[in-house]
Amino acid sequence: MPDTPTIARNRPRFTRRAALGLLAGTCAVLIAPPSQKWSAAQAQGAAAQRIADHFSSVRTMMGEFVQFGPSGEQTGGKFFIERPGKLRFNYEAPSEFRVVADGKSVVLFNNRLNTADLYTLSHTPLKLLLDERIDLSGGTLKGIQEDADLTTIKLADKSVFGDATITMMFDPETYELRQWTITDAQGKDTTVMIFNVQQGVTFDPSVFRIDYNRVNEINQRERGG
Repeated sequence: MPDTPTIARNRPRFTRRAALGLLAGTCAVLIAPPSQKWSAAQAQGAAAQRIADHFSSVRTMMGEFVQFGPSGEQTGGKFFIERPGKLRFNYEAPSEFRVVADGKSVVLFNNRLNTADLYTLSHTPLKLLLDERIDLSGGTLKGIQEDADLTTIKLADKSVFGDATITMMFDPETYELRQWTITDAQGKDTTVMIFNVQQGVTFDPSVFRIDYNRVNEINQRERGG
């Protein structure tokens, strides 16, 4: 990701709890007697689905974010989400990136390089974040760790986006999303923390509109067409 602006001192401190928490939760289930394994798995699955259902019920939200890239680089900006399938990330200066999902596709604009990378939404981990309903059945749920200050849920769907995973961290009392980490097939993490979140907001349709003509023009120029 691009070079990073200075992050304001009043922004939340980033903590990497997901991996250790999920490992501890997985080990606790593995060493339990057979009868306890099943009941623990059922209880954890039910708890995770309750949180997912609450998050799914939030139709719109907006706020600020700080992003931590695989090499430790940081940047921030504002985000907008409308369920199902719509998202926009406006990165603050000096970053030249903008990410827009319109329900079908996701495009990553780099204004400095004048590039536009287009992906099918259903083939990215963002699909699980933006679905109409987050369904944790069918092996999607890979782990859950419940701590006093955070509940961590790890999701994956090999048929949708290969070996990538998404780890989501929620407030254990309000079930509000605090951050998520997308781990790619090479094991590299990109973490997004969100704060100053507002829910139930109304957006103009243009917020999530992708100009496919511009995307095509940019890509044709890149190909020398």
